[in-house]
Amino acid sequence: MNWILIVYVAAISLFAVIITIFDKVRAMRGGWRVKEATLLLTAFFGGSAAMLLTMLLIRHKIRKAKFMLGIPLIIALQIAVVYCVRRFCGV
Repeated sequence: MNWILIVYVAAISLFAVIITIFDKVRAMRGGWRVKEATLLLTAFFGGSAAMLLTMLLIRHKIRKAKFMLGIPLIIALQIAVVYCVRRFCGV
């Protein structure tokens, strides 16, 4: 069971890094961009830490409060959920 979670988080994190870099490249070159909702949903479903790190490293969307406040809040929410599940469900 634990390895499934590890594989899932690794996959969603890799996806988060790829779409963040893709959006940055498209922002520099112009053209079709990744929707902000897609980026935030990817963060919500497990790619938040990887996305935040990537955003800081490539300096993408760091001036947008929606991302610089939203993604750390998503990380805090995810930590709280993991804590509660482990504490109250014994997982």
